[in-house]
Amino acid sequence: MDEWASNMLHGNCHNRWFDKSFTFVVMKNGHIGLNVEHSWADAPVMAHLWEIMIPYDSIELRYTSEGHCIGDIKTDLPGVMRLKWDLPNACVQTIDQHLQIAQKLASDVDLRILVWQEWGKGFIKLCKISPDAFLQMALQLAYFRDAGRFSLTYEASMTRLFRDGRTETVRPVSLESCAFVKGMDDKEKSKEEVIDLLKKACDKHVVCYKDAMQGKGVDRHLFCLYVVSRYLEVDSPFLEKVLSEPWRLSTSQTPHTQLPNDKWDLQNHPDRICAGGGFGPVADDGYGISYIIAGEDTIFFHCSSKHSSPETDSVRMRKGIARALRDMQALFDSKTKQQ
Repeated sequence: MDEWASNMLHGNCHNRWFDKSFTFVVMKNGHIGLNVEHSWADAPVMAHLWEIMIPYDSIELRYTSEGHCIGDIKTDLPGVMRLKWDLPNACVQTIDQHLQIAQKLASDVDLRILVWQEWGKGFIKLCKISPDAFLQMALQLAYFRDAGRFSLTYEASMTRLFRDGRTETVRPVSLESCAFVKGMDDKEKSKEEVIDLLKKACDKHVVCYKDAMQGKGVDRHLFCLYVVSRYLEVDSPFLEKVLSEPWRLSTSQTPHTQLPNDKWDLQNHPDRICAGGGFGPVADDGYGISYIIAGEDTIFFHCSSKHSSPETDSVRMRKGIARALRDMQALFDSKTKQQ
């Protein structure tokens, strides 16, 4: 899946239309994926489209037992004609130069997929904790163990309660999250104490997430102030400092099951499961982590970093996320078994 994900993200840099809203990528084996340009829409829009397509393909269009499309074969279609372009040598040289730049950038991206199936949303709900908050704390734990420090963390929240709303930033790092992370590796603390720290951190995260959804975040506000300051030609050292801080951990959850359950019931139709999508790291020495909660028992993580950074390693981080998930499960093991 690592190779598949990288293929969807950038291909070989001359078989993807990066200037288009989105590109359907169809492989020779019939598998299909998407490459999406981000400026016009956010992940839930394309995820919704995808969830409409898959049931429609299997329920409405349907296939024969041999795997062929149902329908009449049309033989009067026009033949395929290859377009031949008349390109000046100077243009060809420019294209080649920029292709090399693009391929250098793409080859530096280290994208790894973690398919987590030891437990999923069902287990987290037994713990009576928000699934998103639980996973964000797992990412905080994994990052702290990987980097040895806390860093500015980005999580995207939808502001679709508002007309033309896009996103606001949830800042998962809080005093409560730091206390939980430190408590996890504190041998002096009991399981009950660490669980209490986790629940306090998750409760805080839920409040911050709801605030962001309701337009009470700070980052879009700060960015608008920065745009106005540039327009008015007013220097603001505060805004320049705040907006220049790197997001060394950039995260996002892609929503799943936006359709009614009768069309997107993964227990009855496990073949309709989708691994979601990923993105590259925002900071040169950081990680980009996308995750999708698929049904009750599966979670996908897309972890990216740069090969050129000595600080990061996507394979190491993938192992770190798995370790954090297992350690957090162990806190509740006896409690959930009783339930």
